[in-house]
Amino acid sequence: MKNKLLSVFIWSVVLSVMISACGGVAPVGAPDAAVTEAAEPVSEPALEALPSGDGPTVVTGKVEYTDLFFTMGVAEPVIILEDQGGFVARNRKFIIPVESQVMGQITSDFYTSPFTYSLTLPAQPKGTLNDVDHDGQQDTGVMVFAVAYWTNTWGDPYLEKRDQGGGGWSGAYASTRVSDSSDSFLEVYGGQYVVYAPDEDQQFPSDFGADKKLFTDDDPLVSLPVGWSVVDMDQSPFAIDRSDNPTLNLYEPESSALDDFSQMSYTEAFDAMLEKFRKEYAYTEFKKVDWDAREEEFRPRFEEAEKSKDSHAYALALRDFLWSVPDTHIAMDISALNDDFSADISGGIGLALGETSDGKIVARYITPGGPAEKSGIEFGAEIISMDGKPIDDIVSVVVPWSSPFSNPEIKRLQQLRYATRFRAEKGQVEVAFVNPGGTAQSAVLEVVAERDSFSVTSFAFGQPATSLPVEFKVLPSGYGYIKISSFSENEVLSIQAWEYALQYFVDNKVPGVILDMRNNSGGSGWLADQMAAYFFTQEVVSRKGSTYDEVSDEFYIDPASEALMIPPREGLQYTGPVVVMVGPACVSACEFFSYDMTINDRATIVGQYPTSGAGGGIEAFMMPESTYVQMTVARQMDADGNIHIEGGGVAPDVRVPVTVESFQRVLAGDDVILEAAEEVIGQPMGAGVTPSASPKLSTKEEAESALSAGAEFLDAKAREQYPPEEASVPGELTYTVPLEKSETLIWAYYWCASTKETLAQNFSQINVTFEMNGEVVPLDQFAVSELESGGNQCRVIYTALSDWQSGEHHLTTSVTFKSAINDGMGDYPAGDYISKYSVFVP
Repeated sequence: MKNKLLSVFIWSVVLSVMISACGGVAPVGAPDAAVTEAAEPVSEPALEALPSGDGPTVVTGKVEYTDLFFTMGVAEPVIILEDQGGFVARNRKFIIPVESQVMGQITSDFYTSPFTYSLTLPAQPKGTLNDVDHDGQQDTGVMVFAVAYWTNTWGDPYLEKRDQGGGGWSGAYASTRVSDSSDSFLEVYGGQYVVYAPDEDQQFPSDFGADKKLFTDDDPLVSLPVGWSVVDMDQSPFAIDRSDNPTLNLYEPESSALDDFSQMSYTEAFDAMLEKFRKEYAYTEFKKVDWDAREEEFRPRFEEAEKSKDSHAYALALRDFLWSVPDTHIAMDISALNDDFSADISGGIGLALGETSDGKIVARYITPGGPAEKSGIEFGAEIISMDGKPIDDIVSVVVPWSSPFSNPEIKRLQQLRYATRFRAEKGQVEVAFVNPGGTAQSAVLEVVAERDSFSVTSFAFGQPATSLPVEFKVLPSGYGYIKISSFSENEVLSIQAWEYALQYFVDNKVPGVILDMRNNSGGSGWLADQMAAYFFTQEVVSRKGSTYDEVSDEFYIDPASEALMIPPREGLQYTGPVVVMVGPACVSACEFFSYDMTINDRATIVGQYPTSGAGGGIEAFMMPESTYVQMTVARQMDADGNIHIEGGGVAPDVRVPVTVESFQRVLAGDDVILEAAEEVIGQPMGAGVTPSASPKLSTKEEAESALSAGAEFLDAKAREQYPPEEASVPGELTYTVPLEKSETLIWAYYWCASTKETLAQNFSQINVTFEMNGEVVPLDQFAVSELESGGNQCRVIYTALSDWQSGEHHLTTSVTFKSAINDGMGDYPAGDYISKYSVFVP
């Protein structure tokens, strides 16, 4: 996989390099099946002679990149000879055949731009043959290739469907120039092809036709020599190069290239940045951002900083402008402001605030020996005011250094964190509070140099300094646990660890998996989608994306561009119950993964808070003083085109209450969210859901057929299996029956006795009642069979149930012994023997 049309660090849908659509392409060695109607060929231009030379044997070149995220997560960069059968047929689901993939060699440091490559052309290529002369005849055709950069993440050294972004052709970092404009989206408009003609009778376009498109009916044509040729489409007519070692550089598209305003004046750079935001910011209308008002507010500050040559004032103006846009993805390098940050948070009062689910602001941490403790403030105390102002008023106006925020709920958490940070010169703070079980009181607290109360409220508090991107274990409860810390690290390592974990869980029949997404700052949205796909059995559209288009001057979404989750081979698909734990430090691609797991109700989301709400894709650019800045340029939507993550994030299905006790337990090292996740996953899928209908009750004949065919009994599918001594006395037995899907099951009551006479006598004292979802099912709808088993005589009263709808079904079998019964083998007391079945269907 690679970047295509834009730079995206915490990539969202990152318009993938290979784009999906429909169309056909001829199989290897066959004429182009996509040609469906004859066209009059355009006359061949006169040539003095065929190009000289025996044809290329090796192509070399360089790849220059300015995209700051180009190398992120890349572990296996590759240069390949890319079969262009997809583009020729405009088949955006075309998968580059493995047999056509010829690997080049990267001949310099990949992580330093530009890097170089060398690729040896095969004597007999195995690419797709394309008949491109449009003469209506079934010609052999030619093989058309681009040289392209890719990354290999899955499987062997060759690119599979997931590596190829789902299918299509390269839109970036290839020897071809590819359009990203709405009026010519993904059309090749220049660059170089490497073309192989199997014989001397093949033709190829010698230029673009009137429609400015390649491989269409109006292309002028030229005959190609046998073997390899490089076709240069940057010249008109196209030039054909038959030299032994041609140079083919790979092109970075303008939309991926770095916008660099660093050499401008402060004011010029502000104007350029503002224009970029006006056009390209993804959520202007959604967030109701007024760019004119921001120009009026902030441009004078940039002018003043430029006039006074004050780099610090410039940095503060840039910070404040960026903070004014409520979007977590918007950020800058604040190195120039480190002293300001340190000064702003240097002072504390030994008190950290937290807000409980019922809206109380309390002391969630007291620094031992700090001012708060010395003043008598206890853990869990309700904080009423500071310096005479209601505490809510204080918190609501705090501007945290972790600004800006997409999600107001996450902003509130950070405002609580920063509300008790002060500059040293603050001196004192008056705090009014009510200790647990006490009455209102106040105290004046000294502001001192302490950081403990600040550190403990960090979203990363308690996290290890280093960790692998994917780590797993089996919990003492028997459930699987996987922590995903990043989608931006070594992608090969991530997938290998991911597949190892899931293979272990599948092979060992682990009954459920808990995914910990609580501390994951994002990365590749494509990687996130494909990792989520391991929990699905079919391809699923996860989202769509749109970016600014210069031609239409609006945001453009290509109708055929969709982000797909592509499941792995069946043996790696985990189909059991899944819980995803989320929190405010789950950002961007982490949120895409978490959202993916809500599709088709695949998982239950558990947490105390939603995710960050950073639901777009970003681009980086440079400002004066070599300042890195990033902004959201890709608008992300669900499969129906609705903005789905930006702002609100992914909310928990199960909200774990925030209480004074939970704050205390977290400080003691307990994981209250994991505990809740284990409780939730212990409930079968479908729990709590009212089914749309009860299962279908069979006819007696259908029940007899199902029993004869070996349909399983409800009891056999239950988690609980009771010993004979428990089932032989009156009482109530409960059965949990989780189903992976709807299936035919036998619902029955059976009783055995030593002889037919004893069986008949026993049943004269037995009453049986069946209830389904609260309604009695008449006995005349049940089949009755008498049979011999183990030398005993048995009677089975039964039916078959099928077409189970999703949800939680309740069945009860009530058996009353009107008097004590002896079956010829033992005595059974009179009373009610009740079996209750809870059947859960996902």
